Amino acid sequence: MSSDNAITRLLVANRGEIARRVFRTAHAMGIDTVAVFSDGDGDAPFVTEAAQAVALNGRTATETYLDAAKILDAAQRSGADAIHPGYGFLAENAEFAQLVIDAGLTWVGPSPASIASMGDKISAKALMADARVPTLASLEIDDETDIVAAAHTIGFPVLIKATAGGGGKGMRIVTSADEVVEAVAGAQREAAASFGNSTVFIEKYLPGPRHVEIQVLGDQHGNLVHLFERECSIQRRHQKIIEEAPSPAVTPTLRNKMGSAAVTAAKAIGYHSAGTVEFLVDGHGDDASFWFLEVNTRIQVEHPVTEEITGIDLIREQLRVAMGEPLDFTQDDLRIDGHAIEARLYAEDPAAGFLPAVGTLHAFAPPTDLGARVDSGVEAGSVVGVEFDPMLAKVIVHAPTRTEAAKRLALVLQRTALAGVVTNRDFLVATLRTPEFLAGDTTTDFIDRVQPWSGVPTTGSIVELAAIAATLFAQSAQRRESQSLPFMPSGYRNSSMPPQKRAYTVGDESLTVHYRPTRSHMFDITVEHGSATESETLATITSTCGLISLDDNGVRGVVEVNGVRSAVNVAVGPATVTVTCADGTVTLAPMARFPDRSAVDTAGGQTAPMPGRVLSVHVATGDTVVAGQTLVIIEAMKMEHTITAPADGTVHELRCAADDQVDNGQVLVVIGHPESDS
Repeated sequence: MSSDNAITRLLVANRGEIARRVFRTAHAMGIDTVAVFSDGDGDAPFVTEAAQAVALNGRTATETYLDAAKILDAAQRSGADAIHPGYGFLAENAEFAQLVIDAGLTWVGPSPASIASMGDKISAKALMADARVPTLASLEIDDETDIVAAAHTIGFPVLIKATAGGGGKGMRIVTSADEVVEAVAGAQREAAASFGNSTVFIEKYLPGPRHVEIQVLGDQHGNLVHLFERECSIQRRHQKIIEEAPSPAVTPTLRNKMGSAAVTAAKAIGYHSAGTVEFLVDGHGDDASFWFLEVNTRIQVEHPVTEEITGIDLIREQLRVAMGEPLDFTQDDLRIDGHAIEARLYAEDPAAGFLPAVGTLHAFAPPTDLGARVDSGVEAGSVVGVEFDPMLAKVIVHAPTRTEAAKRLALVLQRTALAGVVTNRDFLVATLRTPEFLAGDTTTDFIDRVQPWSGVPTTGSIVELAAIAATLFAQSAQRRESQSLPFMPSGYRNSSMPPQKRAYTVGDESLTVHYRPTRSHMFDITVEHGSATESETLATITSTCGLISLDDNGVRGVVEVNGVRSAVNVAVGPATVTVTCADGTVTLAPMARFPDRSAVDTAGGQTAPMPGRVLSVHVATGDTVVAGQTLVIIEAMKMEHTITAPADGTVHELRCAADDQVDNGQVLVVIGHPESDS
C-alpha cells in the first residue's frame, strides 16, 4: 500500500494553530502543503506557512471550514493528494471522510465506519457496553421524550450533552427538575450551531471526578497500542484549559487497566490512526473506578503532552498510517519520560465568567530562554474575531518532575509579552501555582472549589509599578523619536519647570504620574491616586525610578523603583497600555487631557458583552423584571450568552430584536429601577 498511498501534497482542512502544527511535521517529512482560509483568515500565520493557499470565500465556519464541497474543490484546484482534517470542523464527519476517499484522495484519519460508530454518543456508549467497557447511565432525548421524567430516571444532577461534536459546546449541568426544559433547549440550539446536529442526551453527572483520557494509535495492519494517559480535569464551560501527562492520580495498575480498556474500545470499532478514548475517573490509586465517556476519532488539542513524554510525533504517525505504513514500535517499546503540562491561552475574561474576548493582539512574544514549546495560531497584529474559537496558543513545558513542569510553565506564561485583548494568562499562572494543583488535587470541580484567581487588584503596588513602567516606556519612546541633540540629557530644561505628567485610569481609580529627571539619569516620580469620577486625591507615593534596560522591540525592559528592579512587558495599543510583571497584568487607559463630551453612558442600559447575533428577546417595553431574569440571549463564537436584569425594575427601552447583529458594548435593554419609576 505504501507506494500507491504516498502523500506528496497535503491539504489541511483547518485553521490556526493545528494547521501550523500539521504543516510543521509535513514539511519535516518532505511533504508539500496547502492551506484553506476564510475571509477573515487571509493574513493569518498559517496561510503564509503553506506552499499554496486557497480562499474559501466566506466568513463563518458554515461558509468555509464546514463546507465539504469547498474543501474538496480546493484540493482539486491545488493538486493535493491527501487531506488532514485537524480537530473540530469536519474532523469527525464520516460523510466528509468518505467523500475524500471517493475523490481518490488519501484521508489522514480513521475509516469512515470507525468515525460513524463514534459520531453518535448514545450508540457509541451502547457499543462500548457490549465490549464490556464501563459506561454511565444515559438516555437520548427526542420529540417524544418526557424530559423531566428522563432526568428523574437517571437521577440529579444530570448532564445534557450533544450527541455530535465536543469541546464543551451543547452541554448543560442540571441540578433540579425546573431547570431541565430550558437547559435542553439551550443545549440543542448550541449543538445545532456548532455541529449542525441538535440531538442531545441526558447522562448521569458526576460532580467531582477526574477527566482522564488514553491516547491510542493503530495502523492498517492490525497493530494497536496506547501511549498512556493525559489528565484534562481543569475545565471551564466543560472545555479543557490545562492538560498534563501522566496523570498525578493514575498508578501503574490503574494505567494498565485503563490502557487495556482503551485498546479494547479501539479494537471494537476497527480503529486505525491516532485517537483518544476518554474516561471519567472517581477515586485515587489502584482501586479508582472509571467510566467510558467518548472516543475522539481525531488528533486532540492536547496531544503535545503525550508527544513530550513519549518522544512520538503523533502527526507523523498519522501521516505514516494514512500512507499504509505499519507502526515501527510496540507497546513494550513505549516509556514515560518525565512530566508535561499544557496550558491553553485564550482570549477570554476569567473575571467575567470566562467570556470570550475580541480585538487585535498588539503584542505576542513568549520567552525563548525557558525551554517551552508554543503551538500558536497568532502573532503580533493578529485579529481575534467572533467567528471562531478564541484560543490563541498552547504553551507546553516538559520537565523531569511534575512540580518543575508546573512552576516553569507558570513562569513562561508570566514572561510572555501579551496585549491587545483580555486573556486568561494570569488565571493560568495562578492556577499552576496553587497548593492544590501542585499537590495533584485536580478534579473537574477544581475552578469552583479552589477559585484560584480573583483578578489583579486595581490598587496597591502592582498598579503603581504598572503606571510607572507605562510612563517610563512612553518617555523612552518619545526620547528615541526626538529630534533633539542626542548628547542632551533626557528631559533637559534650561530653567526650573514643573514636573511632566501622565494620567491613567484602572477600573474606578485614576493615577497621575508626575515625573522629573534627576542628575543621575533617573526620575523623581510621584504617583497620585484618586477616584476616576471625583477630584479627591486618595494617596500619593513618591519614588526614585528609572528604565534600566529595554529590548530592541521596546516591549521588554527592567524598571527600577527605589532600588528594586523589576522585569516588565509593556505593550501599547490604540486606547490602552498593558503592563505585565511578576505579580500579574494591569491594563491602563491613558486619560485624555480634555474630557470627551460625546461619550455619554446610558444609565440602566444592559449591553452586549461582545459582538454577536441576538437569538431571542424575552421582555418587552413596559415589562416589570426581577433581578436575574433573562432579558436577551445572544450567540457569539458558537456559544450562547444570557443577558439578565441586574436588579428589579421596569423595561424602559428595548433596543434590539431577534436576529439583530450587535456590537460589543451596544445597549440592548434599558431598565429603570423601581424607585426611579414611581
